[in-house]
Amino acid sequence: MRTHYNPKSNPRVIIIQKLYGKFYNEDDDLDFPKHRFKKFIKDIVLGTIERNDLILNELNNKLGDEFVFEKLDKVFQTILKAATYEFMYKPNLSINIIINEYLNSSNFFLEDSQTKYLNALLDNVGKKLRSHNA
Repeated sequence: MRTHYNPKSNPRVIIIQKLYGKFYNEDDDLDFPKHRFKKFIKDIVLGTIERNDLILNELNNKLGDEFVFEKLDKVFQTILKAATYEFMYKPNLSINIIINEYLNSSNFFLEDSQTKYLNALLDNVGKKLRSHNA
């Protein structure tokens, strides 16, 4: 069952929107309106932008040569980058929580079939990153 999430109450929907605007619309105006998770949102957005090259290297290393990141939908790319940042730099959050939060948020942007593929990708990347860094 698809559930639509209100972007005002889901911090990861806001994160995806901010990052998409920055990476693909070259939106220079990154403002962070009042929100109860403002510090978290700002941390993930700015951290993902700052470490974009490192995140892309990790994704390419972990997903192998047959995986071509650039062929993915831009929303997919954005979600993968943000989730990878959290896998790498938020060790206090479990892999399952990160994956579930991004899957719930992706319902706002993607179809069911795309969400299943995203689930497999996030699970794969999360396990490889966390086992490698442990």
